[in-house]
Amino acid sequence: MSLALFDLDNTLLAGDSDHEWGQFLVDLGIVDRSQYEDLNHRFYEQYKAGTLDIREFCRFSFAPLAAHPLDQLQGWRDQFIHERITPMIAPGAENLLTEHREAGDELVIITATNRFVTEPIARLLGVEHLLATEPHFEGGRYTGELQGVPCFQGGKVTRLEQWLNTQPGRALDGSWFYSDSHNDLPLLERVEHPVAVDPDEILADTARARGWKQISLRDTA
Repeated sequence: MSLALFDLDNTLLAGDSDHEWGQFLVDLGIVDRSQYEDLNHRFYEQYKAGTLDIREFCRFSFAPLAAHPLDQLQGWRDQFIHERITPMIAPGAENLLTEHREAGDELVIITATNRFVTEPIARLLGVEHLLATEPHFEGGRYTGELQGVPCFQGGKVTRLEQWLNTQPGRALDGSWFYSDSHNDLPLLERVEHPVAVDPDEILADTARARGWKQISLRDTA
């Protein structure tokens, strides 16, 4: 059984769930628009440029989780998934996931976006295994702190290796990884079949130079 690894944002989704969650909180008035919206956009631009300080971003994005009780957060999240995420699923995502399921591969979403936001998205896509950045949870509430290694850039390799150590018989032999972002180059370089999906400019150039496959999940014509 081979592993089929999938980035989430701008890969299986035609958008970024982390940035969109922040905008959703702004639009509902849960956070202060004048302060939060600008920072949310700024962090997203840093992510695209490859200059994001992931720990600083986690402190920013986990603060609303720590400020509200879990049942309230889950209610907002249900609304977010219905209104913002379901329409964001890339048109070709389901077919790609089905292709790997039918090949007998083990499907894993591996994403820098935190587990609170991405766990229901993985369920929506029918993917059992999720590796995500982990917000610390204790005593029935989020604390606003990061737990463990953030699942970002080289941290994705670390988190995947940690997971593989708990999964007897699973290895990277014959593995696939689908991503849109040059932030994922450390993991793309580790798998047997790296695939650039609707890639950013840096990843597209790298894929051409190295002969990696490039596909679109947005243009299914």
